[in-house]
Amino acid sequence: MKQWDIWTGDFADAGPHPAILVSHPDRVARAPLVNVLIGSSQKANRPARENEVVLNGTDGLDWETPVKCDLMYLAEKDRLYRRRGP
Repeated sequence: MKQWDIWTGDFADAGPHPAILVSHPDRVARAPLVNVLIGSSQKANRPARENEVVLNGTDGLDWETPVKCDLMYLAEKDRLYRRRGP
């Protein structure tokens, strides 16, 4: 597990979503909690908003996926599963 990896995370308030790990590598290596950005769990059917970027198959996702960049979630590493991408 390392910074910028994309995993599936099961979030209590949102269910399963792509989770982009953004914590510093030292935190990823040693801490049980990490910061992630959450991507949409459904195909994008609209342009990205100003607070979003769009990731796609090149990044390891199944389709074009808006990722909200204005809010980080705190995730337990052991609740991240199914690594995506190269």
